Amino acid sequence: MTNTRPEPPPTTPAPPPLGSEHRGHDGHMTVATFIEGTLEVWEDEAALEALAGGLVERVREAKGAGWIDLAAPTQAQVERIGELLGLHPLIAEDILEGNQRPKLEVTGDVVHIVMFALDDGLDVRTQEIDLVLGPSFLLSAHPAAWDPRGGHQFKTGLASILKSGPDHLLWALCDSVVDAYFPFADRMEDAIDALQDAVMERTDRSTLERVFALKREVIEVRRAVTPVREVLNQLTNRDLALIDPGELLYFRDIYDHVIRLTDELDNDRELVTATLDVYLSQVNNNLSAIMKRLTGVTVIIAGIGAIAGIFGMSEAGLAFSGGEALGFWAVAIATVAISAAAAFVLHRVDWI
Repeated sequence: MTNTRPEPPPTTPAPPPLGSEHRGHDGHMTVATFIEGTLEVWEDEAALEALAGGLVERVREAKGAGWIDLAAPTQAQVERIGELLGLHPLIAEDILEGNQRPKLEVTGDVVHIVMFALDDGLDVRTQEIDLVLGPSFLLSAHPAAWDPRGGHQFKTGLASILKSGPDHLLWALCDSVVDAYFPFADRMEDAIDALQDAVMERTDRSTLERVFALKREVIEVRRAVTPVREVLNQLTNRDLALIDPGELLYFRDIYDHVIRLTDELDNDRELVTATLDVYLSQVNNNLSAIMKRLTGVTVIIAGIGAIAGIFGMSEAGLAFSGGEALGFWAVAIATVAISAAAAFVLHRVDWI
């Protein structure tokens, strides 16, 4: 596909942040078009009216670019947008149902991409991002909490993105999602380092809970990130008419980032598994140390008990009254001395 990419005139003022006053509420719709160097933006009902009035057809005829952004869309919105854009019913169904896997599907003359953004709260949570690339337009549907314009790719303004076509906008959104993965990987590496130090210092229930919590986070992040590698591989290697050949270099750059990220996550998973093994080894070592100390104490007490059993305790009363013979005191002193010597030897060998 050959895209005509008009340059905006130098005097075109930078538009305000797209949808900034509505950002975050459910059912919010934004439509932006870039035709012949002019950026136009519609919100909510005005956006739907513009689409119903043939806006997409006008964008195609002018060889411009359009973006339809849905934040936490309702069923009525998705069905109406799907009807206006001529989308296959399965695409609308996937957007509404959610719970998809990262994937790339070509349906008719559109490309449907599913990715997951990560929400860094108390626990790692994923947010499904649906991107539908069609002739001259891009449809994005996502939770209200995710800001599609929060990445550095949009710092120069939306016009600079749309002027290069909807496929370039697709790159900007994909790159923004992937860039947000790296802070999670860095945080996990720091958490693993701290956890390894904690495991070496002590083994208790709280440390074990931290190990399993981190293991769950690594699995959750890998589940969201690893399939993106195949999605980008298809984007860069399949002959898709909607992707300009000049844009493939941008997608390959994201692909390289994802490869590095998946390698890091694989290392993190192995490190967490190794940390759990070290924890179990520490528990076994501590148990062995306790058993050694108990054995040492048993040796001392058993020696005293054996001597006391041989000579009996019936003479204790005479000992306290001073009527016991010298032999009793000799045996008693010898018993104490032997026990002290045994304790000294066992302490030297680190048994007590």
